[in-house]
Amino acid sequence: MAETHANEGEAKKSPKKLIIIIVAVLVLLGGGGGAAYFFMKGDSKAAAAGKEGETADAEAGEHVEATYFEMEKPPLIVNFGKDSSVKVVQISISVMLEGLGTAEAMKKHEPMVRNNLLMAISAQGAENLKTHEGKDQLREAMKHEIEEIFHKMSIPGHLKEIYFTAFVMQ
Repeated sequence: MAETHANEGEAKKSPKKLIIIIVAVLVLLGGGGGAAYFFMKGDSKAAAAGKEGETADAEAGEHVEATYFEMEKPPLIVNFGKDSSVKVVQISISVMLEGLGTAEAMKKHEPMVRNNLLMAISAQGAENLKTHEGKDQLREAMKHEIEEIFHKMSIPGHLKEIYFTAFVMQ
């Protein structure tokens, strides 16, 4: 009989433990879901203050969102001469643009942009591109070429920065 009472006591305790465990799991899942929602929705106050990809337009005093234009397919490929230690350079870039319609204008004039960038790469020379300073000079030359196209084609907005997304030398 003593064993019967002990088994009944264990049977009564196990549903309480089960309920406590279920409640704890639900609280953890709810907390995790709330945290995920908080982090996924973004910080709207920071976005309104001009952070997270937005920059101030000096003329209008408004915030203009910076957009990225990927120029990676096909990559920019330049062949160098037989005398060079580097035979081929393959570069993919991403361009940070500011202004409404600037990315659409880049897409429209992409053949001209690609041509001018290829000429800028070949003008730098293979030996110069081996150094960090040479890559920085190339980036500045590329910015200058794109800004010239913007000016020539009367494209509103401007180029903020160029980022190398792939840079292969063989």
